[in-house]
Amino acid sequence: MTNGRRRAFIGTFTTAGGPGIVTAALTPDDGSLTVLSTVNGLPDPSCLALSPDGRTLYAVSETAEGAVAAFRVPGAGAGEGRDTPEQAGPAVPVHGNGPTHLCLFAGHVLTANYGSGSVTAVPVRADGSLARSASGVFPHTGPDPHPHRRQRPHAHQVQPDPSGRWAVGVDLGTDSVRVYTLADGAPARHREVALRPGSGPRHLAFHPDGTRAYLLNELSPTLTVCSWDAAEGRLRPLTEIPVLPGAPSGDAYPSGVAVSPDGRFVWTATRGEDVLSVFAVEQGADRAGHLDRSAGSDGAAGAERTAGLRLIATVPCGGHWPRALIESHGFLYVANERSGDVTWFAVDPATGIPRRRGSIPVTAASCVVVG
Repeated sequence: MTNGRRRAFIGTFTTAGGPGIVTAALTPDDGSLTVLSTVNGLPDPSCLALSPDGRTLYAVSETAEGAVAAFRVPGAGAGEGRDTPEQAGPAVPVHGNGPTHLCLFAGHVLTANYGSGSVTAVPVRADGSLARSASGVFPHTGPDPHPHRRQRPHAHQVQPDPSGRWAVGVDLGTDSVRVYTLADGAPARHREVALRPGSGPRHLAFHPDGTRAYLLNELSPTLTVCSWDAAEGRLRPLTEIPVLPGAPSGDAYPSGVAVSPDGRFVWTATRGEDVLSVFAVEQGADRAGHLDRSAGSDGAAGAERTAGLRLIATVPCGGHWPRALIESHGFLYVANERSGDVTWFAVDPATGIPRRRGSIPVTAASCVVVG
C-alpha cells in the first residue's frame, strides 16, 4: 500500500495473450478490483512479489532464458499520481530455465527455476533495484518417479519461513523440499526432506504460528501437513489428506494453497476440477490414523503438536483453471488462467467458506499480489 491506497498486481503469460503486469485498484470495503494500467515489456511475468515497503515489485520472466526484473511502484515519491510501475533497470538473467516463482530473502531475490530444476539468488540493492548478475545458483538433483514427467528436478516454489532465517524450496520433480541458507550470496542447502514418491509437491504455505506448514501436491491431489522447527530449520511430514471429496475423473492439477491470517482455515485451488477447497484447522492432536509413521518417533511427537485438517467444502473457483490464490483482509483472490479473469470472494469468518463477489477480465492471469 502506498499513500493509503491499496492495489493489486496481476501477473500474466504474454505468450498466451496476456497484457503483461496489470495494476488494479482495490476497494477495501468490498474487496473489488478495478483495472488501472498495464505494463508490457517483460515476457511472461507469471509470478510477482512486493517488497515489504510496497515500493518495488519483482517479477520473473518465465522463459527458456529465465530472468527477473524490478519495477518501481508509483505513489511513494517521484511519479506520484501515476499507476503504471516502471522497470528499474534491465532484467537480470537467473541462469535457469523457466523461473516459476520468486521471493525476497536476506537481501536477495530468490527464483525457483522449474525447467532447469534450480534455485537462483540475485542481490537487491539498497534502492530496491537488482544487481546486474546473479550471485549464485543451486542445482537440484534426483530422479522423477512419475511416469508422465521428465526424469529431472522441477523446482516449483521458493519462499522464506516465518522466522526469516530460512528459505524453503519445493521441487515437484524430486518429491522433496529443500531448506536453504545463503552462503556468500549463493543458496546453500541446509536440509532436504523426502516426501512420498509420486506426490509431486508444488507449493507450500506456513501457518501463522510458525510451527506448521501445508504442502500442496500436484500429482496426487493431496495436502501434506508438516511440522516446522524454525530453530533447527527442520520440516517433518506428518499427515497427507485429499484436497477433493472424491476421486477426480482425471489428473486434477492442484495449484495454490493459502492460510487464513488467524490460522483457522486453509484453502486450496484445483485446476482440473475448477474448485476451491476449504479446510478447517483442527486444534489439538492429529488423527493417529493419518500419521505418516515413516516420520519415526520425531514425527509422532510432532503430530501431537500439529493440528490436523478437515475438508468442509468445495466451491466453484469463478472461472476456469485457477492457477493461484491469495487471501487479503477477509477476501480471496483467484487468478483463473484459461478463462482469463481474476475473481474475488468474501470469506465467511465463521466457516471460512468463500462467496463469489465479482471478477475482472485479465487474459492468461497467473498470479495476484496485494499491496
